[in-house]
Amino acid sequence: MDARTSEIAANLAAVRERITAACRAAGREPDSVTLVAITKTYPAEDVARLAGLGVLDVGENRDQEAAPKAAAVSGVRWHFVGQLQRNKARSVVSYADVVHSVDSLRLADALTDAAVRAGRETPLGALVQVSLDDDERRGGAVTGAVEKVAEAIAASPALRLHGVMAVAPLGWEPGEAFARLAAISSRIQQRFCGPDGVPDWISAGMSNDLESAILHGSTHVRVGSALLGKRTPLG
Repeated sequence: MDARTSEIAANLAAVRERITAACRAAGREPDSVTLVAITKTYPAEDVARLAGLGVLDVGENRDQEAAPKAAAVSGVRWHFVGQLQRNKARSVVSYADVVHSVDSLRLADALTDAAVRAGRETPLGALVQVSLDDDERRGGAVTGAVEKVAEAIAASPALRLHGVMAVAPLGWEPGEAFARLAAISSRIQQRFCGPDGVPDWISAGMSNDLESAILHGSTHVRVGSALLGKRTPLG
């Protein structure tokens, strides 16, 4: 094992212990939470190292980084977690298993069209990104739009509604943010439960606040720096 792999392995052990402890405090099983490794600005070699260590869910937030990494590393599930321009939909549906950041009807339509044209064999997983403070500038569907976006995803022939995603707004206590997201998730689950299952994913929590997110029901935590450390950004 090379030095970088050893570094990541040690970080991974620490993150998994945090997840286990948070689940224990919340009365949950550790396997109820999926770790999504956020690899933005890190090279494909680090993605391969994570896969070798058993981390098979990988997240990216920029298509121009994600697409070449997905081409270079196979055998992992790719989660697109950043704000997505509609003109990138065609590229993203070619490699992503799930898009966490669907925040508008127009984006849902663009992803549907791209997935249909690509002839995907399986539906593209999709989550509604929620703007918890209703600030449209940072992305996310605002109050009143969340259910409309969820409805568009649920009705799509090429998408599958998995649940909701959010980032705790700046200045908010994480617990306040994630409690609100949990309430929104409950409404989505009740309304859109169907033959494809319950859209019960809650994508919330990052390196600094994953414990609070897990306490409030997060099923997918998105962790970058706690796993991979501080690295020089890619060019």
